[in-house]
Amino acid sequence: MKKAIQPYLHFEDNCKEAMQFYQSIFGGELELMVVGESPAKEEFTAEYHHQILHSTLRNEDFVIMASDTCGMGPRNQGNTVQLSLDCSSEDEINTLYQVLSKDGQIVSDLKEEFWGDLFAMVIDKFGVQWMMFFEIKKNR
Repeated sequence: MKKAIQPYLHFEDNCKEAMQFYQSIFGGELELMVVGESPAKEEFTAEYHHQILHSTLRNEDFVIMASDTCGMGPRNQGNTVQLSLDCSSEDEINTLYQVLSKDGQIVSDLKEEFWGDLFAMVIDKFGVQWMMFFEIKKNR
């Protein structure tokens, strides 16, 4: 089971600026999804429509993902970085979801999301925040 673990950074209303800064340093391709331009915009009040729902910076060496907090509360030590697991199968994501959430907390149930991936978020029993996804369309 080869895992690609990627950092997922959380910002307070300056995700776009931060990710453009990292792009200026590391190069690569930057993708930004604004809340108000996303299929999920109805889940947010208008005050968050300018924020970044999701961004990805890819270069030949690594991937950094990030978002603004989008009304999810203040950033505190420990909730500004999550680890994202790119799973290789549905069995793998189901197993990791079960194991990492045992004695921990489920933040977002494992389900197919609007962008087409199986996705879940959990906090394990040690307080580490995990995101996991499986690209259904790419792997079926």
